[in-house]
Amino acid sequence: MKRLVIKLGTGVLSRSGRALETAQFRRIAQEVTALQESGISCVLVSSAAIAAGVRVLGLSRRPDDLPGKQACAAAGQPELMRLYAASFRTFGRNVAQLLLTHDDIDSRIRRANARNTLHWLLKSGPVVPVINENDSVAVEELRFGDNDRLSAEVAQLIKADYLAILTSVDGIQDVNGKRVSEIRDLSAAARLVRPDKGAESVGGMKTKLEAVRLAVDSGIPCSILDGRKPGQIAAALAGGDVGTRFPVSRRRP
Repeated sequence: MKRLVIKLGTGVLSRSGRALETAQFRRIAQEVTALQESGISCVLVSSAAIAAGVRVLGLSRRPDDLPGKQACAAAGQPELMRLYAASFRTFGRNVAQLLLTHDDIDSRIRRANARNTLHWLLKSGPVVPVINENDSVAVEELRFGDNDRLSAEVAQLIKADYLAILTSVDGIQDVNGKRVSEIRDLSAAARLVRPDKGAESVGGMKTKLEAVRLAVDSGIPCSILDGRKPGQIAAALAGGDVGTRFPVSRRRP
């Protein structure tokens, strides 16, 4: 294990999608620092800028219209990064912000620039790159998936060894509401997904499975984990029975 991408959903980092939860940032910073100290380079793909912006702008609820969401993202992104910076500084780490769009990933030149930036940061010592979709100018993640697909694209970009998708539920559940420990057939898994999702969620479990498919098809194993519970990432990497894991049949060359 050399490189790990961790996707953090809004429900992991906020209370009801309207205010960031400082204690969560500190716990995540502590866990990521421990992973780095064990020799694993970590890249975070983080949502929750809109949730931060709701509070910054003094709104009573998350806007429904696209311009309102973009305004909240613009106002909330600095607050999101402030909390990450303060939390990681406690453990002797710095953070670096990258705002990407799908066009950045699709463009050969911009993709190379993003990859080179990340590679340089990952060699620069105690630095944690934090990536978010540039919601103030792009709308893909506001409409489809709350950074789920972006996390898989970043995992491909840096040739990650693992993708951990942290959400506010305990992995995939079967029709009886029981957690499914491992899934190899993603088509069958899609039939288990229920249409309901949290008020602050954009894509729900459907887009998480689409991100998993993108990663697994590239030879990157994944887990969907309950990001509200401590220790889930380390347990998943150690092969523990947490969340839902998605192994690959063939690792990339």
